Amino acid sequence: MSSSDAVDPIDVRPITTSEIPGWLRALKTGFLRTPDVSDREAEARAAGFVLPRTLGAFDGSRCVATFRSFPQELTVVGGATVPADAISNVTVSPTHRRRGILTRMMEADLAAAKERGDVVATLIAAEYPIYGRYGFGPVATNAEWTIDVPRTGLDPRWAGPADGGRIDLVDADDVRKVGPELHERFRRARPGAVSRDERWWQINTGLLDLSGEPWKEPFYAVYRSASGEVEGLVSYESDDNWNEANQPENTAEVNWLLAVTPAAERALWHYLCSIDWITRVKTGRRAPDDLLPLFLPDPRAARTTTRSDSLWVRILDVVRALEARTYETPGTLVLEVTDERGPTGGRYRLQAAPDGTATCAFTTDDPQLTVSIGDLAMLWLGDESVARLVALGRVQERQEGAASVADALLRTSGRPWCPDIF
Repeated sequence: MSSSDAVDPIDVRPITTSEIPGWLRALKTGFLRTPDVSDREAEARAAGFVLPRTLGAFDGSRCVATFRSFPQELTVVGGATVPADAISNVTVSPTHRRRGILTRMMEADLAAAKERGDVVATLIAAEYPIYGRYGFGPVATNAEWTIDVPRTGLDPRWAGPADGGRIDLVDADDVRKVGPELHERFRRARPGAVSRDERWWQINTGLLDLSGEPWKEPFYAVYRSASGEVEGLVSYESDDNWNEANQPENTAEVNWLLAVTPAAERALWHYLCSIDWITRVKTGRRAPDDLLPLFLPDPRAARTTTRSDSLWVRILDVVRALEARTYETPGTLVLEVTDERGPTGGRYRLQAAPDGTATCAFTTDDPQLTVSIGDLAMLWLGDESVARLVALGRVQERQEGAASVADALLRTSGRPWCPDIF
């Protein structure tokens, strides 16, 4: 028997309910976590699985790789949403690396997503080099700041917003009531944001425990405008640190902060910086163009501690993806899209109208730019520059001046952001 005729001993397939504990052990092994799985944890996690979309790779009876996807909505430029295939829990055990297992799982999932009619696939990449092979590109960035409160220049006697709004401490039940509607308003206005289901709110307010670790109840504060409308919400924790002079030097660490108006965002950051004993505030994941530093009299008090790629996207339907978003200027662009591992390659004519809408279709016109499907994803939500990718040799300008035309069409005034890890 030749090597090409050999039977692959690794069986890649959707898992069954009885295989969930073994799948979870493989997941924890891949992420270098203690591979203990209790019955309670298996039951809690299973409730969030779509089993036909939960793949395992099996060597005999042992699960050696994991892969899961679930339905999601992704907001695009202009506020519309597209159906997305959200990919998570991707691992291959160290004993089975470099055997093509991830490729088999990924190709099966993306083919199913394409068949369902999903416009894109999304994921959060633990390591940068992996997913470009499958046509994904990084489309959004996260930034984190650490605020040195005494340096901010804010009045330590701050007693609340001066705009007629107010901030109140609330409990987890209140968050589960007002949070989902607030998040819907937020995500509709932020390209790169993704949907959250009821389960997300249960997990992030302690109602549903997946970790087995004791729940540490955070503080929650809500901002209401002068009319009483909820416009902002923050979840945060604090340590208990005293220096050698017996003075408090505590750090408030933000789990998440949602705001749908600049007034709400300003008020919540000022509130966090006004809490007695708090000398530092760690912001958690924020947009790369967040207004936070400029809310402070001394913006240098907010020191950037992290800036990295976050959301990655694989376009599955170029026509629907380009037609879903809006465009800040009218114009025409002919793209030659290359897709070595997928079905989206071809030549497309994008026509953006003065009202911001666009049509896209296959064409035989001469291309102005040649771009890979992964780099097109980077351009799609407006965060990357065509001219930069041309300078790097990743996009080919086939017609002089085409990069400038493309940047005018595709770039946006605000940067996309996905605050979620999934």
